[in-house]
Amino acid sequence: MAVSIDSEEFAILFAPHRRELLVHCYRMLGSVHDAEDVVQETYLRAWRSIGDFEGRSQLRHWLYRIATNAALRELEKGHRRSLPSGLGNPVEEPTDDPTLERQDIPWLEPIPTALLHPTSEPPDPADIVAQRQSIRLAFVAALQHLPPRQRAVLLLRDVLAFRATEVAGLLDISPAAANGLLQRARDKLAAAAPTEQTVSDTLEPDQQHVLDEYIAAFERADIPGLQRMLLADASLEMPPLSAWFFGRAAIIGFWKSLILTGPGRFRVVATSANDQPAAAVYVRHADGSYHADSLHVLTLVPGGIARIVVFLQSTVFELFDLPMTIDHEGSAHDIAR
Repeated sequence: MAVSIDSEEFAILFAPHRRELLVHCYRMLGSVHDAEDVVQETYLRAWRSIGDFEGRSQLRHWLYRIATNAALRELEKGHRRSLPSGLGNPVEEPTDDPTLERQDIPWLEPIPTALLHPTSEPPDPADIVAQRQSIRLAFVAALQHLPPRQRAVLLLRDVLAFRATEVAGLLDISPAAANGLLQRARDKLAAAAPTEQTVSDTLEPDQQHVLDEYIAAFERADIPGLQRMLLADASLEMPPLSAWFFGRAAIIGFWKSLILTGPGRFRVVATSANDQPAAAVYVRHADGSYHADSLHVLTLVPGGIARIVVFLQSTVFELFDLPMTIDHEGSAHDIAR
């Protein structure tokens, strides 16, 4: 029997699903902004077709059907979001010019950790662990290498735990086709994805000091301190710059020659992105105030920092609800969100 409700009732029904739909669409698209657009489209399409919704179906499944297909239509436009490491080899020497911006490339975006968890009730620890592994930047970046329908099936099956018959119904394909897409997606992801070590780390209490030390060392331009924190095979990426660095020596050489030229140049605010520790960096201007510069997302593993992705777009600060400036008397840590 068809459902008949007014707009206010529908908004109440939709609200509990909005966060998880946003996270699903972010994994699909690699962009919070695109994901928000698709979730809004999902809401409008669902409201307009609510008369076709049958109570025998689960509302959650019906909304995932609309959202997933809307995301697939968005991906038909040919936007594959990337990180620099997915496009080519690292620069060989720290002296190589790393400043070439590629504004023509749709770069992968981070997502504020605050958007990942509901605030109305305590999170389930098991759910948090599972979500962390599927929202890491490295995992989301690897997903972007999958064809859209393989990406959708893998997320619906392996991340969201839908059954094969349910996925087939959501995508209007046969269960056999869904299973085939899943197997191909798993094979491709195994070849493209990072190791388990880099996608399963969490910011445990005993690792909090690593972020604190990173922030303090960056503010002091403490090159030896930063060198001790980096793994020998660490990587540094800086979208929208196309160049990226591999190895502790290359990263330290780049920082020492071009970035960390003296103490006091930067102020840093602790935050979190993709359930990973992150640092919002502000650069000092001539008047003594500090202006938004970049967001550093860290991958921590036993032994130190394995990867740093530095997002240079100012829109990231707006997304994370971080101020664009800090006055010269303010403490960066006082304004951390």
